[in-house]
Amino acid sequence: MGDRGPDNHSEVTDFILVGFRVCPELHILLFLIFLLVYVMILLGNVGMMTIIMTDPRLNTPMYFFLGNLSFIDLFYSSVIAPKAVINFWSESKSISLAGCVTQLFLFALFIVAEGFLLAAMAYDRFIAICNPLLYSVQMSACLCMQLVAGSYLCGCISSVLQTSMTFTLSFCGSRAIDHFYCDTRPLERISCSDLFISRIISFSLCSIIILPTIIVIIISYLYTVSTVLKIRSSEGRKKAFSTCSSHLGVVSVLYGAVFFMYLTPDRFPELSKVASLCYTLVTPMLNSLIYSLRNKDVKEALKKLLEKKNPIL
Repeated sequence: MGDRGPDNHSEVTDFILVGFRVCPELHILLFLIFLLVYVMILLGNVGMMTIIMTDPRLNTPMYFFLGNLSFIDLFYSSVIAPKAVINFWSESKSISLAGCVTQLFLFALFIVAEGFLLAAMAYDRFIAICNPLLYSVQMSACLCMQLVAGSYLCGCISSVLQTSMTFTLSFCGSRAIDHFYCDTRPLERISCSDLFISRIISFSLCSIIILPTIIVIIISYLYTVSTVLKIRSSEGRKKAFSTCSSHLGVVSVLYGAVFFMYLTPDRFPELSKVASLCYTLVTPMLNSLIYSLRNKDVKEALKKLLEKKNPIL
């Protein structure tokens, strides 16, 4: 093979984020939608973390996990949304190489950590419903810390591998990334390297990450639903199901969007962008809404917090 000279990826200093291919008139509408959704993400997740930290009644494993879920949602949406909002008004739509590496690394870290955290939350609900008398013993503070730390560690390891693998590719053609943030598949499309090994590693990582978490969630809920159906009182069944429905809703939205994006052929990049939009912005917004609107404890804690701030209420 000949020397690529200036075509080597090390010569790339920045990329261009193409974003959504829509007429200019729709840019203002998309800007307002992105901005509104991001503001709701900020308010919802910061509010959720504040409520959990300030109300001692929420000092339980379930809300410890929920607080970390809000932190993850807030952080990885903040990696994506501000740059996407700015690019609706920017002429260049450029992002530096360092910025692109950072964006991919942080997003991969937190999205993988969320997957493992959702599995831990499913296990928590399984113990709470199937073994309520042993719940406080089995879901100890030490175990909860280990599960959360393990989620972040798995996210970090996966992110290091994914990011280093992506940016060892050669980018010798266009610098235009057909997406609204730096992600592996759009970067692979503009690479002139052989992608066989890269895609094998990506597939292996996805399998190692997604399969165990999905299996834990499915098995946990099979046992949980089986136990709930044995509860004689309809009120007891309703209360048990209500503690699980919020988590199931979050899992369905996140994994549904991820599967849709990765199963969409490369020749339909706009569909991939829509799926990406679901789990980068819509899911972080919905998570806080789902848990706040459907959770009696959170609503009571919010009411108490508002009354403390405004005694007139």
